[in-house]
Amino acid sequence: METKTKSPVLIYTEQTPNPETLKFVTNRILYRGTADFQDPDLAQEWSPLATELFKQPYVKGVYICNNFVSITKHNNYDWADIMLRLKEFIKNYVQEGKPVVKEGFAEYLEQQEAERGVGMEYSEDEAAIVRKIKELIDTYVKPAVEMDGGNIEFNRYENGVVYLTMQGACSGCPSSTVTLKAGIEGMLKRMVPEVKEVVAAME
Repeated sequence: METKTKSPVLIYTEQTPNPETLKFVTNRILYRGTADFQDPDLAQEWSPLATELFKQPYVKGVYICNNFVSITKHNNYDWADIMLRLKEFIKNYVQEGKPVVKEGFAEYLEQQEAERGVGMEYSEDEAAIVRKIKELIDTYVKPAVEMDGGNIEFNRYENGVVYLTMQGACSGCPSSTVTLKAGIEGMLKRMVPEVKEVVAAME
């Protein structure tokens, strides 16, 4: 009987524009989609990997997408002291084939979004604007911020103002305000004349 040897898990780190967030990139797909955990409670429910990471005193946030994990640390710790430990931990975790994000998480997020949208019924004109905004964010914004270990989700549209939710490295990143204002707001205003302003949604 031949045993198939699995190729080893390779992992490397990448800086992100947020000094408190580091991106741990692997050669395996960890989760098809985006999973953002800002606190241990949500992680406990949906992500065994994030739950384990939150047990470390220096982990403040965990964001999982495709083949990488972005970890945000508490600012009283130094990456030099914890980076190798985290790298080793993620590598072993993935190598052992343990679950990363539980089934049904995407559906849970959709449900949350639907609930958040209650009472936010858009008129026909607004619905068309929202569709256009979401399309532009998916096409132009997400791929760019994903390279930086983060994500930006459409939150809502109200009276010409677009509210966006920052995740992963984008959350609390000093340069995300610049990205939001200079990059995203500029583009959306150009492509969707009804947009007057783009702001970060306070969850």
